[in-house]
Amino acid sequence: MRKILIRTFVKDYENSKDPKVRESYGRLAGLVGVFTNLFLCASKIAIGSLVGSIAIIADGVNNLADTSSSIITLVGFKLASLPSDKEHPYGHARFEYLTGMAISLLIILLGGKLFTTSFDKVLNPDTLQFSPIIVLVLVMAIGIKIWQTRFNAVIGEEIHSTTLKATATDSRNDVIATSAVLLSILTGKITGLQLDGYMGCIVALFIIYSGIQLIRETSSPLLGKAPDPELVHEIEERICSHEGVLGIHDLVVHDYGPGRIFASVHVEVDAYGDLIHSHDVIDNIERTISHDLKLHLVVHMDPLETQDPLTKDLNARIGGILADLDGVIGYHDLRVVAGYTHSNIIFDIVISPECKLAENYIKDYVQEQLQLLDKTYYVVITFDKSYVQNNI
Repeated sequence: MRKILIRTFVKDYENSKDPKVRESYGRLAGLVGVFTNLFLCASKIAIGSLVGSIAIIADGVNNLADTSSSIITLVGFKLASLPSDKEHPYGHARFEYLTGMAISLLIILLGGKLFTTSFDKVLNPDTLQFSPIIVLVLVMAIGIKIWQTRFNAVIGEEIHSTTLKATATDSRNDVIATSAVLLSILTGKITGLQLDGYMGCIVALFIIYSGIQLIRETSSPLLGKAPDPELVHEIEERICSHEGVLGIHDLVVHDYGPGRIFASVHVEVDAYGDLIHSHDVIDNIERTISHDLKLHLVVHMDPLETQDPLTKDLNARIGGILADLDGVIGYHDLRVVAGYTHSNIIFDIVISPECKLAENYIKDYVQEQLQLLDKTYYVVITFDKSYVQNNI
């Protein structure tokens, strides 16, 4: 069913990195969510009102919240697809994250209201009428929610949407919540224990929990989370595959929303090579990667000393010194400024966020090791922190 819907309603569905195709995926997921959740909401509230079950009604209202979430998702994907303008030069793609936040808050508010209603049912329980139709409706709802979970998870993975991935998690929680309601009804039928109010509270707590999880999922990109390691690795591989590239460093990726990624990087080339040729290589890197990965890449050309014997020797020795330091990923931009009384060894050291060593300790250690080679060496080190482990 999922594949049929995608092939029917998403034109050029295989090109999921294209912003227009991505919007079509989001629109399809939103519409499917609206129709399926409205159906479940109407069914559960009707049955819950008929038999006087607050747990079933609470579960139905949860589906109403899911319907509202799907509508907000539809609006969010539409706003996120708006082009750049004077006030928003980087586009509007972060609207998708904002809609996710709105969905989260709505779910938490509804969950709080349902918890108070269910707790009142705990204090003032009523006898729940059993009917096979109740079991049938809830089993059907569980089946639909399992399908929704898979549907949103697959599309969310395909278009890298945190909103749809969070929606998939919410649907999974709904499966658990509805199963709890069904369990309470069957328990009441078999044992006579009235657990309706208690299960209503559990459902409400699941709703609140889902909202909190959604806030965590959708707020992370807004706060500036680390870039996707797979994207970083692919950028590195593509750049280093070009002829004349000796290495890269200082790769920075800024996420302004799905389909709105801006990146910059320093690409090392031979300082003694053909400048025009190197410039052409840089232009080709910017153009091809920006097109293929659907991002905007800016490349800084960094000439690398390749012929000076002292620089080449220090490159090898510094690499060996840093290999003994936990948390140090690598180094770059090595330059030697020789003087009459001393020589400055200038370079950048890249450390991971988990590095336990103080920067002063690292600097003093490198200084000490280099002065064992020559007492006139003095290090000038700039520290970079990398949030993605790589081989730069």
